[in-house]
Amino acid sequence: MTKKYLLGLLVLLLSGLLFACGETTNTQTTSSNLETILTTSAAPPTTETPTTEATTEATTEDSYVYSAISVPDYVLEEERLSFKYFWEVVNGDPQSSGYGMVSDRYNTVTKTAGAASIASVGFGLAAVPIGIENDWISYNEGYERVLGTLRTIDNMQTTHGFYYHFVDMDQAMRSGNSEVSIIDTAIMICGVLMAGEYFGGEIKILGESIYQKVEWDWYYSDNANMFYMGYTPENGFSGYWNGYAEQLMLYILAAASDYYPVGKEAYDQMKLSSQRKQYGSSDYFYTSYPGTLFTYQYSHAFFDFRTALDEDNDNWFNNSIQASIAARDYGILQSVNYKTYSDVSWGNTACDGPDGYKAYGNLPAIGTIQIDGTLAPSGAIGSIVFVPELVLPTFEYFESITSLHSKYGYLDSFNLGLTETASEFIIRPNRPIPVDGWFSTDVIGIDKGITLLMIENYRSGFVWDIFMQSEIVQEGYDLIGFTILGD
Repeated sequence: MTKKYLLGLLVLLLSGLLFACGETTNTQTTSSNLETILTTSAAPPTTETPTTEATTEATTEDSYVYSAISVPDYVLEEERLSFKYFWEVVNGDPQSSGYGMVSDRYNTVTKTAGAASIASVGFGLAAVPIGIENDWISYNEGYERVLGTLRTIDNMQTTHGFYYHFVDMDQAMRSGNSEVSIIDTAIMICGVLMAGEYFGGEIKILGESIYQKVEWDWYYSDNANMFYMGYTPENGFSGYWNGYAEQLMLYILAAASDYYPVGKEAYDQMKLSSQRKQYGSSDYFYTSYPGTLFTYQYSHAFFDFRTALDEDNDNWFNNSIQASIAARDYGILQSVNYKTYSDVSWGNTACDGPDGYKAYGNLPAIGTIQIDGTLAPSGAIGSIVFVPELVLPTFEYFESITSLHSKYGYLDSFNLGLTETASEFIIRPNRPIPVDGWFSTDVIGIDKGITLLMIENYRSGFVWDIFMQSEIVQEGYDLIGFTILGD
């Protein structure tokens, strides 16, 4: 056996020993009162925890110095309120089987939360170190929240190591007919690895154990050289990730797996199946099927591609710069039809709309885009690391819209209706738009997640700095063939 295999086996054994010694009894929560779960005291359980100094020493050889640039107060406040979502809209009961599960959404009118999503959990795990470094929570509060959440994750229902997209808040079991999701599992794994690099010790051991259980090769078609897009126990696999989108993270995570790897051929096939397009003042770039901005952002929230070139000398960070420029140009074009858009109001992405949740898109796109004048602030804000000179004026505009504000920052989306010059042929919502505009009642976890992580990366590069320390991530880069300029 190789040294790498033996090391991986040792990690799994150590994880098992830790659970045998320290895991609390995993009983089912009998209360169905979600409000009780969400408002349970966030104070850490009365267990002995490592000191900040001891854990920091175990995490990195050289002490990490957090340093952030100055930003307008409203930018920092949106980041803080987005963090608050992940700290509060969560099962905070340490005795619950669903401890640490983060709700997919929260209704600001009824003050109720929906089922948890594992992608929100992943963003929530990454949120904790951000909260600590910004002094929004204490180190020990964060440590206990993360450790308890990882214990919940390790005991959750899985299929070949993959997790259901939606789970209920109190028991962390499959919600409704939710699919076993490869992309949402990957987002959660990114949060797991981020937390492991930050805290080290038991959290890192447990986190890497969770990662190593994911059977990436099971969710992969050797015939098509593509990952399947979805799976349910009732219907099996459906669709393929057959072009560039938010799944860029899959190829890196899967390549580095000790036991269930999927090699570079999957990445190569993704590029062969993708198309380059151009719109407005952008250069040509690899374009996603729906043209939604989140497809150019989610992998970048964790993975630092700023100076990474693949074997074709393609740079994915620049790819997202071009996609952001094109999205703004498309918003300017559509301002003749929709009041929502302008040079400081742009960035279509998936969000709630007057007629329900939709993947709103921008040109260029591979498929037919959806547009009806609805805009999510997280679309442009998620591109703040790519084109800050375009996003900051947009941020200022969003801040000026009083009806867009909530206790967790900007509401998910808004639609100001049609202009007087709107073409009779444009798509419009079925639901009438009020004179003062339509505003979503909800905030959505994944939209708050991309907002939080990208603002922090813009301010400090903190998520990138910590996440990229992972040997798993570094090995994935090497196996895909990335070269880091300056190394």
